Order: sequence, then structure tokens, then C-alpha cells
Amino acid sequence: MTPYPSRIAVDDAIALIREAAHSHRTGTESLAFNRAGGRVLADAVNAPIALPSFDNSRMDGVAFAHASLTAEGTTWLRLVGEQYAGVLGGLHVGPGECVRITTGAPMPEGTDTVAIREDIVERDGGIEIPSGLRAGADVRRVGEDVPAGAGVLRAGQVLTPARIGLAAALGLPTLTVARRPTVAVFTTGDELVEPGLPLLPGQVYNSNRDLLMGLLRAEGLEPTAWPTLPDDPERMQTMLGDAASAFDVVITSGGVSAGQKDHLPGLLKAHGRIGFWKVRMKPGMPVLFGAWDRALFLCLPGNPVSTLATFLTLGRALLDGLQGRDDPRPVWQARLGGDWRKAHARLEFLRGQLAPDGEGGLRVVPNAADASHQLRAAADSNALIVLAEGLRDYADGDIVDVLPY
Repeated sequence: MTPYPSRIAVDDAIALIREAAHSHRTGTESLAFNRAGGRVLADAVNAPIALPSFDNSRMDGVAFAHASLTAEGTTWLRLVGEQYAGVLGGLHVGPGECVRITTGAPMPEGTDTVAIREDIVERDGGIEIPSGLRAGADVRRVGEDVPAGAGVLRAGQVLTPARIGLAAALGLPTLTVARRPTVAVFTTGDELVEPGLPLLPGQVYNSNRDLLMGLLRAEGLEPTAWPTLPDDPERMQTMLGDAASAFDVVITSGGVSAGQKDHLPGLLKAHGRIGFWKVRMKPGMPVLFGAWDRALFLCLPGNPVSTLATFLTLGRALLDGLQGRDDPRPVWQARLGGDWRKAHARLEFLRGQLAPDGEGGLRVVPNAADASHQLRAAADSNALIVLAEGLRDYADGDIVDVLPY
């Protein structure tokens, strides 16, 4: 029996990754609010002021006291001034009087109601107000959106543009966020050649490095690409050991199966610790997770679609855990666009094209090319279709989970 979990379920692998990530959290830093977009908030935010912070007009029109209106019919009010958006001008509006007001302008003393411009009539130096207005019409009240002191953002949330806008509206100059993890990226194998160079028989172009670099950059990270790892355990040990001492995360692609040149499991066992090896997923079963020196290691299989599927499911979980993110990743549901026979027990990730079905739902059409080396199918698709463990025949129209990418 192995001293570490093996052939475990995907959910169990994610749980082990999150547990390890929690103990390796990246720490925090303070950033100007307008530089914090996309980051994970580390400290909860309470509103230092109310929003709005003063009563103001919702529309262009005139402001007055509702008590000035007659019970029936229109009311003529004398126009005594104007208040535009900006600093309150010190106007005092008495009974039977009104002032012009613009959207967002503070309500002058003595006013509590607004009649919108489209509904009023100007005559004889005053304004005719229609009947039927309720008290407080078209006025935004202090704290209507956010009361002062209310919790508005919680730790673990991703700072979306709308959340950055809220922080700006509250006057917050800085936000405390999780430091982004540093990531080293390795691909492995003597057969790999860089794009642009000539190929010899038996060689392939190195696609996985830039696949991973692109996936990591899409997460807002700035990964470091290392030279390809040769199929030499001593040289691999030196290169990986250097990265393990300097980075938060090391992600590799290839060299994790059980072949004569698959040295990563042995190196991680000898110089670090294996958290798990092999997960019941297709593609991507040989995936390896562990730690070496200061770094957490996620070692992905070398077939391109295995690299993609394992990163989207396990790699994202690792990065999220290191930053304390608790905003859930989107898992959508769609109707399957065609029959599919699942003839194996592992949880499967199919490539598929996700699109609206024209009837208020989503439909995802699986790509017939389901082998883990077939990268074009991934390029032609925009989502992974999640098929649960166990053998099953899926019918056209069955509802399935999908992971958009």
C-alpha cells in the first residue's frame, strides 16, 4: 500500500489541495484601490460613510416641501433659486416655494420632494406642480444604498470592477489583498522542441508551456517559464530544487506516469512529500501533487488536453486556496447536444461548444475527438463537459455540468 493517497476522486483531490494551500497562504499586501482589480480581498470592508452621504435628487426638476402642495389639483410654487450637483449652496426654501434641481444635487434646507422636469409647467415666475405626488418622491435618502458602518465586502471575494467602484464610492484609498503566488512552469521531455525550430523524426513542438502560461496569465498571475526539463533525474533534481526554494508554486507538465522516463514521482518522494498521485479523472489520471522545500508542486500529465483539464480543475483550486478566495468558480448547467456513451468509470471532462439554445437555456455540443492528445478539439471548444463517475449512456437533452474556459 502506498504511503499517500492514490487513484482518488476529484473532489478528494481538491480537498487535499485546499488543505495544503490553506497552510501555505501567500500573505497580504496593501494596494491602491485602482490597482487592486482582480485581486482577492484579504480583509473585510465596512462602509466608512453612508451611500448616499446626503439626501439628493434622483431626477432633474424642482424641489420643495410636500406640505406646500394642495390636497387636490395642481399647486403653483414660487421659484426662488437653483441647486446644481455639487456643494450645497445654502438655500432655504420656505412654504409655497421651490428651487430648480438637477440629478444628484443635494436637497436644500426646507425641501423633501422632487417633481420631475417633464411633469411641471413654468408660468408667472413660478412652477405648477401636478397633483398626486407622494411625499419624498424622487429623492435619494442618506444611506439608502449603504448605511454607514455596514459590511460591504468580505474577505475572500475577488475585486471585480463593480466592487472596485464601490470602494471608490466609499472613499477608500487602499485595499488589503492577498499576495499573488509566484509560479514556476516546467515542461519535461527530450522530445520537446521550441516552436520555430526544425523537427527531427520523433520530436514534437512544446505546446504545453505556452498553454500553461496563458492559463496562468488569465488568472492575473505573472508566471516564470523555465527551460524544458531533460529526461535526466540529476539535472531535473537541480532545476526543480532551485525552483522549489524560490517559488510558491511549481507546475510541471509531463513525466508523471509510470514509464522509464517518468522521474517526477520519485524525485518528489525523495526530496519532498507526495500529497497524492493519480486521480480518477479522464483525461489527467496520472496527476501528482505534493511539496518540496517552500513550494507546492502540481505535476500535470503531458498530453495537452490532460494539462488543460487538470489545470482548470485542480490548478485553479490550488491558486484560489493560496489566496484565500472563496468566490465560487462558475459551474453552469446545459443540455447535452447529442448522445454520448460513457464506457468507463472515471469522472470525465469532454470538450464541447457551449452556446445559448435560443429558448432561455444553454446547450453544449460534445466534440467527437475525445483523446487526450487531440489539442485542436480543445481549441475548437469553449467548455469542459463534466460527466460523473460510473458507466452511463447520456441522451441528447440530458442536463450536464459544464466548466467554461
